Amino acid sequence: MKQRPASPPPTAPVARRRPLRQRLTGWAFVLPFAVPFLLTVVAPIVYTAGLSLFRERLIGGVTFVGLDNYREQLGDPQFWDAVSRVGIFLVIQVPLMMGFALGAALALDSARLYAPSVFRLGIFLPYAVPGVVASLLWGYIYGDQFGLVGDLEQFFDIALPDPLSSGLILPSISNIGLWLYVGYNMLVLYSALQSIPGELFEAARIDGAGTWHVIVGIKIPAIRNTLVVTTIFSVIGGFQLFNEPNILRSMVPNVISTDFTPNMYAYTLSFAGQQYNSAATVAMIMGVVTGVVAFVVQRRGMRGAV
Repeated sequence: MKQRPASPPPTAPVARRRPLRQRLTGWAFVLPFAVPFLLTVVAPIVYTAGLSLFRERLIGGVTFVGLDNYREQLGDPQFWDAVSRVGIFLVIQVPLMMGFALGAALALDSARLYAPSVFRLGIFLPYAVPGVVASLLWGYIYGDQFGLVGDLEQFFDIALPDPLSSGLILPSISNIGLWLYVGYNMLVLYSALQSIPGELFEAARIDGAGTWHVIVGIKIPAIRNTLVVTTIFSVIGGFQLFNEPNILRSMVPNVISTDFTPNMYAYTLSFAGQQYNSAATVAMIMGVVTGVVAFVVQRRGMRGAV
């Protein structure tokens, strides 16, 4: 009896490539974001990184120097003085800003304020003022010869601390930042508080939890991610400090130098000293420092979060 030959195993179906029209449709959805991102984010970073690897010499023109610019800037005490001032500024401003913004958001969310819309608008309104205008406004207020501080000294015949002195200039600049951005952070946190399910509050009331327990045990943990994000944005904005000290410098040039912050230092190198390669190096270093600090803040803020 003859045996029938074994039938060959079924071959796997050949994967068919998607039609060209479908692939083009996918790219069409990506391009409106990808093209501006490449032109406004990736291209400037690549250009700045390349610029930082060269140096213009009196003899020989522009030459490739590798990491020499980075070694020079990292060994420059002016650069580290600017970074330390920004670090002190962040230590002052960020905790105060997040504390005020969180307190205002919790007050709005409590529904116990009289005319909450007026309260919300009053805190948010300074955010609509441009930073340059706000710096000019507060610079006039701080003036001891022509501003509010000087008027109070003359009216009450007393000597008040000079907000533009070397010992108070950082708190004065921090106050401008608080006035400008507390309202923005408040609205972000308030929106997050509004998204908390009401069932959690009902369960807390049934268990006999008081207002403080609800805030600490429910509200703040529920908006933890939002708190971390707003803190990161505040840290990034602090490292980019430029407008406020640059405007106030015209009033107190002996207190605020041209290298008061890293951004002012890079601006001076580029536009006053024509040292574009060194300015690009400072920008790249500060970009790395800002990214590392923001990453550390994110990791510590998200630790233990569910």
